[in-house]
Amino acid sequence: MEEKNLSRGLESRHISMIAIGGAIGTGLFIATGGVIAQAGPGGAILAYLMIGVMLYFLMSSIGEMATFYPVSGSFSSYATRFVDPSLGFTMGWLYWTIWSLVTSVDIIVASNVITYWDFFSFFSPLVWSLIFLSIIFLLNVFTVKIFGEAEFWLSLIKVATIIIFIILTFLMIFGILGGEYYGFKNYTIGDAPFVGGLSGFVSVLLIAGFSVGGTEVVAVAAGESDNPSQSMPKAIKQVFWRILIFYVCSIAVISGIIAYNDPTLLNESGSITQSPFTIVFDKIGIAFAASVINAVILTSLLSAANSGIFTTSRMLYSLSQQQQAPKFLGHINHRTKLPFNALLTTFVLITAVTLYANFKPESVMGLLNIIGALITFVWGSSVWSQYRMRRAIKVQNKDIDSLLPYKAPLFPLGPILVIVTILFLIFGSSAGAIVHFDVPKLAQNFLPILILIAVYVIHKLVKKTRIIPLQDIDLTEYQRFKS
Repeated sequence: MEEKNLSRGLESRHISMIAIGGAIGTGLFIATGGVIAQAGPGGAILAYLMIGVMLYFLMSSIGEMATFYPVSGSFSSYATRFVDPSLGFTMGWLYWTIWSLVTSVDIIVASNVITYWDFFSFFSPLVWSLIFLSIIFLLNVFTVKIFGEAEFWLSLIKVATIIIFIILTFLMIFGILGGEYYGFKNYTIGDAPFVGGLSGFVSVLLIAGFSVGGTEVVAVAAGESDNPSQSMPKAIKQVFWRILIFYVCSIAVISGIIAYNDPTLLNESGSITQSPFTIVFDKIGIAFAASVINAVILTSLLSAANSGIFTTSRMLYSLSQQQQAPKFLGHINHRTKLPFNALLTTFVLITAVTLYANFKPESVMGLLNIIGALITFVWGSSVWSQYRMRRAIKVQNKDIDSLLPYKAPLFPLGPILVIVTILFLIFGSSAGAIVHFDVPKLAQNFLPILILIAVYVIHKLVKKTRIIPLQDIDLTEYQRFKS
């Protein structure tokens, strides 16, 4: 295997910011108001707290494997190594497909966001898409450190904006800034703090669950971290606090300034001018508030696309290394120490999808909506892989303390909590369709799952793979990755 020849140029600060960037998307800036309107401030805060706890245990499970076996394309590699090669094949290609589509959509949305300013309208969205794609390709093609630096600064812009927003809004709530004293009156009006009962809470819990998809990308970067045994645990331990600060605190202060029944919170058009962040900045008196938020949204999209090209190329490279993708995709450029063929192939596909979507946007968006929820299956395969790794250590009578650089806390409670949450997210999103037996909706929700199962079974039959017996799981190769 050539995995050991990949450049390990990502520093601890890069890994931390990649994880932070994965937790912050455009949904925080645009969709937060709708979440408060549906469930009230109490319901919204509770939903993100619960998802934050789930995400902490999920990342702990992934992090335990990433420090033990830090390779690119981690999810596929873990499933192949600790469960079944067919599961690794299915999860690897699924993750590659999802992130290729997500990256294309991010580029398309960014090309429309930039035309918010008339000055940039001299290029069409199609031309801007090609410009953004070219920039991101250049950020990824030279050294992994350039990618890491770009992601660090793009994520830092988002983080700084949110922290400034929270501080200023907190001062407004208590009349220190802006003059009017809000206090906690918006938490007690009408049906607040909980609105819509159980159904309102469930609906925003689903939104919260799917909105944090992408945080797991940091595990893919472990294969190119200069010290994964230190940087990965540090990034993982910050997951819960990131969700707490960026989502929970943002919701808490927005709810203090804007009542849950304010019609602008729904923002059904997705307008930047009706973003709760824009509304609050306007109330503070910050000039060009909409432009400020629009600029941050643009950096969020470019950050997500930057991570997307990195993630998809590493997943394709890893699949090749495991002989589950064409051999040429596993080649490493000896000068840059990057998987250039996998990167170029992924870039060509993302470019093709982006060009197609510029002419038929509804087709790609529809496909993304159908398969987007399948990220939960990648989460599920990850905690299953960790469970089997732990069982193999026990069956083979290995010393867990000397074997694992980082151990996930509260095992096996953590993986059980993650699996329960995943099942709720999958079936909860289809609860209405199940109750009313809405066949088209059920087909849309469950057909991708059936296709996923079919891919797994067909690969198993063709390759004649089997679930690896616990006593046969390889627990030795980690030695060469230790710092």
